[in-house]
Amino acid sequence: MAALKNIKRWFWWHRWSSLVCTLFLLMLCLTGLPLIFADELDGWLNPTHYADLPKNMPVADLDKMLATARQHYPKQLVTFVVVDDDEPQVLVTMAPSWEPLDPLRHSLQFDQRTGRLLNDEPPAAQKPKTFIDTMLDLHEGMFLDLPGELFLGLIGILFVISIVSGIWLYGPFMKKLDFGTVRLERSLRLKWLDLHNLLGIATAAWLLVVGITGVMNELSTPLFGIWQMTDVKAVLARYKGRTYADQRQLGSVEAAYRAAQAAQPAMRVTSIVYPGNPFGSPYHYLCWAKGKEPFSSRLFSPSLIDPATGKLVAIVKMPVYLRALEVSRPLHFGDYGGMPLKVLWALFDVVAIIVLVSGVYLWLVRRKFYEDYFKRIEQEATA
Repeated sequence: MAALKNIKRWFWWHRWSSLVCTLFLLMLCLTGLPLIFADELDGWLNPTHYADLPKNMPVADLDKMLATARQHYPKQLVTFVVVDDDEPQVLVTMAPSWEPLDPLRHSLQFDQRTGRLLNDEPPAAQKPKTFIDTMLDLHEGMFLDLPGELFLGLIGILFVISIVSGIWLYGPFMKKLDFGTVRLERSLRLKWLDLHNLLGIATAAWLLVVGITGVMNELSTPLFGIWQMTDVKAVLARYKGRTYADQRQLGSVEAAYRAAQAAQPAMRVTSIVYPGNPFGSPYHYLCWAKGKEPFSSRLFSPSLIDPATGKLVAIVKMPVYLRALEVSRPLHFGDYGGMPLKVLWALFDVVAIIVLVSGVYLWLVRRKFYEDYFKRIEQEATA
């Protein structure tokens, strides 16, 4: 009887944790499917035509690109510069103010090899969202920003509970059946139950990885906030009082880029955040670098560059919890192993949708079926 009560307890956890999160998980699976191929789809839907030049050309002078950007918008602030490592482009983002959601924030696109201006994009508020942008906003926070992210993080925790409880229940359920049995000759609901259990246990490891990394991703905003309020604040404390009221007081961005690159030669500098940006330092150029290999390309390392001298001030160490977050991102979308891994992730995603839909069906036909199921378990326990 104790064994039966234990099974019923695990079944209660599995049923209710699954039911509460099923509809949201279906949304996450459906939106996650195109996000697995986000780079490919975005390149196909929004192509940029670059000049046919030799590969591995050095990045053109960033200062000249910034001079061109300021000629176009002399009264606006440069907020950050992106040196893309996927496409031969440099993006210079500008805005009238430091407000992160300034509706007039926009980017100028330059050819990374020649420094030529390719595109002057309209402000973010005037630019229509792409299909990938919409899917990402829905997947990350249901268009609700931080509250939506935290809510989906809770859904992810319930999902992990449902997986763990489902793994535990599979043993008692399959006690007198061979592993992976699907009783095709039996009733429709029994076939769906066997299929639900088989697909669930076969993909359990993947589901756990995606569930746990999904929770980590949803916590990225508060985790980065904690890092800024602790480690980063301590590093910046000695510079308190120094200000740059005018960006014309700042030194060469090209020099800062080269200093950051020289400080971490095994990595590639991909962005420079300007002093005053709320996502950077009030007193330095904040340069973000990442690894050059498929997996290490998701591991970032920030360095602080003195904007007056262009010299390295410090390389800020990332705490363990942010390293875990960085590792979770490529694992969640399977985007560190090329197209074969993306296809595999997509197939697992489709299987997850089948598991969720079959779970809903089994709930709808639940009563008599589960009464018979627990009666059988009880008979086996007392035999």
